[in-house]
Amino acid sequence: MSPKTMAILGALLAATGVGLGAYGAHGLEAALRSAGYEADLVKRLAWFETGVKYQLYHALALVTLAAFAISVQSGGLRTASIAFVIGIALFSGSLYGMTFLGEAWRKLGMVTPLGGLAFIVGWIAVAIAAWRQ
Repeated sequence: MSPKTMAILGALLAATGVGLGAYGAHGLEAALRSAGYEADLVKRLAWFETGVKYQLYHALALVTLAAFAISVQSGGLRTASIAFVIGIALFSGSLYGMTFLGEAWRKLGMVTPLGGLAFIVGWIAVAIAAWRQ
C-alpha cells in the first residue's frame, strides 16, 4: 500500500469514525429502541462505542504510518497499514453489524477476534519495521 493510499484511507476512516461517534452520541439509542432492541440496548451501545474507538485509533495509526512511510521506505509499514484496514473492517465492522442487525447476525461476534488479531499483527509489523531502521 502506498503512503498516499495509507493517508487517504486513514483520513476517510477517521472522518467516518467521527461521524459514527456523533451518531452514537445523538441518534443511535433512539434508532435501536425503534428497531426493537430495547432488551439489550446497553450491550449494543457498548459494541458500537468499542467499534468506533478502535476504528478511530487505527485510522490515526494509518495516517501516522503514511507520514513515516514517506520518509522511510518499509515493507513492514505497508504490511501494518494493510493489517489495520483489515482489522477495522473485521473488528469494527462486526461490532457495527451486531449493533444494528438481528439476533441471527450475532454470529458476527466470531469474526471480531480476527480483526483484533489483524490489529496485533499490524502493531507487530510497525515494531519490526522500526527495529530494522
